[in-house]
Amino acid sequence: MTQSFWLMGSRLTIVADHTATDGKYDLVEGYFPPGSQTPPHRHTRYSEQLYVLEGEFTVWIGKNKVVLKVGESALIPMGITHVVAALSDRPARGLVVASPSAFAHFVEATGTLNENEAPDLELLNRISTEIGDEILGVPGDLPTA
Repeated sequence: MTQSFWLMGSRLTIVADHTATDGKYDLVEGYFPPGSQTPPHRHTRYSEQLYVLEGEFTVWIGKNKVVLKVGESALIPMGITHVVAALSDRPARGLVVASPSAFAHFVEATGTLNENEAPDLELLNRISTEIGDEILGVPGDLPTA
């Protein structure tokens, strides 16, 4: 069963979580409206693979910037600060494989059902700490290392 949530301007749909993958990975589809961007952050307990289904993503992995088009992917290793953004005038849609499983829990626990509802920042910080994520800025900031 898939579940969709809004988080920081993006719609994230959990396709598979720990219950379907024996905790080995999460599969999440992300829809980023034009101009949306994650804050700089890093995952200390899992890596992320991003595959582009539609549009294009601009991704900073550390200080390296890459623009991914349909059919392209990038690995975001565990522990590396990164930002994912849809900077063109079109939305972007992609698949994220996070391994081992933890990202889907973050999305489900902190996302909202209403596109315009702001996340509970206290909850977001608590769940981030719980799964080993570190949020290092706000949307619009870029990685410094």
